[in-house]
Amino acid sequence: MRAPPPPLSRRASSPPHLLLLSNSSSSSLAPPPCRRGRQAAVARSVSVSTAVEAPTPLSKAGKAAAISVSNKLQQMGWIPELVLCSDATRTKETLKILQEHVKGLSEAIVHFIPSFYSIAAMDGQTAEHLQKAICEYSSDEILTVMCMGHNKGWEEAASMFSGDSVVLKTCNAALLEAEGKSWVEV
Repeated sequence: MRAPPPPLSRRASSPPHLLLLSNSSSSSLAPPPCRRGRQAAVARSVSVSTAVEAPTPLSKAGKAAAISVSNKLQQMGWIPELVLCSDATRTKETLKILQEHVKGLSEAIVHFIPSFYSIAAMDGQTAEHLQKAICEYSSDEILTVMCMGHNKGWEEAASMFSGDSVVLKTCNAALLEAEGKSWVEV
C-alpha cells in the first residue's frame, strides 16, 4: 500500500492550471490547456427528476447537459484513463452518458466509491479524500483522472486544488493541470 499523500498545504510548487467546463451552450470553449503534466477533472453529476437520491432517472435537461459536457471534453481531448465515481444512481448514469459520447472513455478504468456521496456533505473533507483516492487507485502511468461526485464538497475540492474560488453547477467540471512525476507529488 502506498504512503498517504502529503497534506494539501505542502503540495507541489505552482498551483494547477484551472479551466471551468460548463454544460451551457452559450459558454465559449477555451483553447485546450497546455499539457504540463497530470490532469484531473472534478466533475459534478447532473440533476435528477426529483429531490430524492433514490434510484431516480436523470431529467431530460440532465441528460442534455451530460451530452453537452461530453462533447466539450471530446473537443478538448480530455479523455480520462481513470474514473473515480460516486456510486449514486445519478453519477453512474452521468458516467454512462459520458462513456457513450466521449471516444475512448469507455476504455477508462472505473471505480465506484461509496464514500464520495457522504464525504461531499462534510465541510473541508472532500479535497483530501479525493487526493487519497486518486493516489490509491491510480498509478504513475495514468496522467488523466476524472472524479465524479456531488456538491458542496466538489466545489470545495476544486477550489482547494486550484487556489481559486470555483462554482460547480450541475454537470460542470473543473479541469485542473499540474506538474508532478506522480499523483503523490501533485
